[in-house]
Amino acid sequence: MSKVESLRIKRLEALHYYVHDLSRSRRFYTERFDFSEVGASTASLNESGRQRSAVFEAGEVRVVVSEPAGEGGRAARWLKRHPDGVGTLVFDVEDIDHTFRLLEARGGTPMSDVQTIEDDHGTFRTFSITTPFGGATFRFVQRDRYQGLYPGVARYAHPTGGKNRFGFGHIDHVTSNFETMAPALLWMEHVMGFERFWGIEFHTEDVKSEKRGPGHVGAPSTHGSGLRSAVMWDPHSGAKFANNEPLRPFFKASQINLFYEDNAGDGIQHAALTVKDILGAVRELRQNGVEFMPTPGSYYDALPARLERIGVKAIDEDIATLRELEILVDGEKEHAYMLQIFLKDSAGLYKEPKAGPFFYEIIQRKGDRGFGGGNFRALFESIERQQQAEGRVEESR
Repeated sequence: MSKVESLRIKRLEALHYYVHDLSRSRRFYTERFDFSEVGASTASLNESGRQRSAVFEAGEVRVVVSEPAGEGGRAARWLKRHPDGVGTLVFDVEDIDHTFRLLEARGGTPMSDVQTIEDDHGTFRTFSITTPFGGATFRFVQRDRYQGLYPGVARYAHPTGGKNRFGFGHIDHVTSNFETMAPALLWMEHVMGFERFWGIEFHTEDVKSEKRGPGHVGAPSTHGSGLRSAVMWDPHSGAKFANNEPLRPFFKASQINLFYEDNAGDGIQHAALTVKDILGAVRELRQNGVEFMPTPGSYYDALPARLERIGVKAIDEDIATLRELEILVDGEKEHAYMLQIFLKDSAGLYKEPKAGPFFYEIIQRKGDRGFGGGNFRALFESIERQQQAEGRVEESR
């Protein structure tokens, strides 16, 4: 496909998270993650929208969290169909009329015309579209010199909560899981105008051994799974979207399919947040009670040989420190690499299924712009080990 005209997205501005318990989310963001709470919905918006909202920020990361305040609001409708989760992505655009015109011409489905709202903070223009992301919507905003957060959301004179001592920067990428991802990829390409950036597919080691074909000695595997992943991106803004689907055999046992079941459909699995110093951030986050997905010691035993194999000549960090903090490393060339770690999902953090399967990734890029095939596998297998420990993965075909 030839390059298409850009929607002129400036950045992925915010995640809008719908939850059963706003107070619990407030404690997580302001106490565990050291975000500032910078504003909240007004009484009039609570009444008209039938939900209560708070806005949390750290660096350029913004998360809007809403809980139902009666029946019929967006939060209540989301939570009737899904557990807690990210149901809206907010994009800041240069020219909202241009964005609307292109999306409609390409077969996008706007939920309204462009709305223009005037208040004490200036002029705010917005519209939303439906997506293939399991009920999630994309909201586009043009704020120009608009001084507020959002219409109906009051900015605090003095933010409360944390001061971003962990050094969060911006949203690096968003990852979604699909039972079948081809429709979503086609939509991102032909409607959003995104381009293919990266891709991978693999199976866990036990399935790989079974697939070696004739001459393989040993009993066939009875469990394990795989995934296929494709990353799409918007070259204008740099916004990236990783997309996964399960890969046979053992399709039903795949952690991608288990996400689909836990989420009651396709949806946004995680968002990656950048930090300046991942070693210091993870050490302090652990001390602050944040729980991460485990990484086995064998990962670090094999790390020097793997780095040599993929062409990363040297890293600045000591492998013993990475092992202690369970931080993953990947890259593609010379001294360009990245460091990653993944939080437990919300259901695991709170020991409550309705808290949902969404989680955060923390990432520090040191010259590498990719997605780390080795780390993709490490995350995949880490989630699968956790699900096996919880008795959720059966050994069956």
